[in-house]
Formats: sequence, C-alpha cells, structure tokens
Amino acid sequence: MNSDIENSLIALKKGQTILYPTDTVWGIGCDATNVDAVNRIFEIKKRNESKSLVILVDSIEMLHQIIPIIPIQAFEWIKISPKPTTVIYHNPIDLASNVIAVDNTVGIRIVQDEFCRELIRSFGKPIVSTSANISGEPTPAFFKEISNEIKKAVDYIVKWRQDETKQAESSSIVKIEANGEIVFIRK
Repeated sequence: MNSDIENSLIALKKGQTILYPTDTVWGIGCDATNVDAVNRIFEIKKRNESKSLVILVDSIEMLHQIIPIIPIQAFEWIKISPKPTTVIYHNPIDLASNVIAVDNTVGIRIVQDEFCRELIRSFGKPIVSTSANISGEPTPAFFKEISNEIKKAVDYIVKWRQDETKQAESSSIVKIEANGEIVFIRK
C-alpha cells in the first residue's frame, strides 16, 4: 500500500491521473484543485463537463476548507448513513472551477477507506473520484471489470486491492436544500 501511495502522490503532484480503489467503486482521480488535471478526467471518460464530479476529502477539517458553512443536516445524515454518502454542498471554495456544477454546487464524500484517507491526508488536498468507466457505460464492480481503454488512458494504476472480487457499490448521494430538506439523488 505504501508504494502505491507514494507513486500516486507523484502523479497527483504532477497534475496526472490515477486509477485507484475507493470506499465504493474503483475511481479515476486527480488533484481536485487543478483545472488541467480535471479536464484530463473528462477526456478519459468522454464526458461532458456539464456533469459534475465527486470530490473526496479525508476529514471534516478538510471539508471545512472547501465548504466553510456546512449545514447541520449534512453532519446528521453522514452519521446515520449506512453506507458511504456523497453530499452535494453549495458554494464551494478553493476547487478547480470545472469540478463545480453550474448551480455552484459540488458533491463531496468523507472517505471511509484506509488507502484513500492516507492518500488524501498525504497529498494535503481533495482529490477527484469518478467511476472508472467511459461515460454511459456500466460502472465496473471491481478492478478486473475496468476496460483496457481506461487503464491505458490513466497515468498511474494502483496495485492495492486489484485482486478483490467483492461487488462494490456506488455511494448514496444526497443534496441539502437551502431550507434544510434532504433530497435523495441516489440511494
């Protein structure tokens, strides 16, 4: 795991992309503050920039750096959610402009996975996580289902957990409306 973190850090610091395991499905990632790196993710996925990307952070403290005012409902939902949950927040700061949706929102998840948490903590910045597939194709349940096209397109592929065959699930996605209402985007 340590050598994968070191190699991932080298790629992230150079503005490159990585293919890595998350607390949900395998993801394509990059520095969430680097516009050019984010553009590369859109190219790899053949995805329109109007579709937003999920951002991973390692802690509440890192979340506060991006979302200075976090609705109390978000904390409450994260505590009781039975699985990893991405929360859509309003008015993010200090992120690449192309990870922010046109309505000035961004989906952020505090990771529960040991590898991701250590990678993000060592990097000191949030990273992008988007499923490791071409846009419109099925999300791979584990590493062996990831297409060669994706594997060839990224700059570094993490070796950690490649042999796992446990079916992975995408995160739940919730949006906290201005009035405090929780809206489920994906359960």
